Amino acid sequence: QVQLVESGGGLVQAGDSLRLTCAASGRTFSRYTMGWFRQAPGKEREIVAAISRRGASIYYEDSVNGRFTISRDNTKNTVSLQMNSLKPEDTAVYYCAGATEWTTSPAAFGSWGQGTQVTVSS
Repeated sequence: QVQLVESGGGLVQAGDSLRLTCAASGRTFSRYTMGWFRQAPGKEREIVAAISRRGASIYYEDSVNGRFTISRDNTKNTVSLQMNSLKPEDTAVYYCAGATEWTTSPAAFGSWGQGTQVTVSS
């Protein structure tokens, strides 16, 4: 499995932007579908965005489509989530995760980072 470490979270105001980055260890990063998930207090973990191994396929959850952009750099073993026009309802712990096939189901992702907190104040 790939080891994942997220960074870039913080406290921002509504309308601001943040960029999350997930760094992966190991030589097999390019073999993984990568996803960003979030979990708000009292809610289930949900997928935010996913990107296939070479970036040919990308998925966005409806509420972030047009505001968030997922990207990856297989030469640097990183996947990023650019978040623009943030809203208070985007407040959550954000996780990156890897899966060995194209999927958007959290259950199919076997490698998870520790998470980074994003708080958006109104």
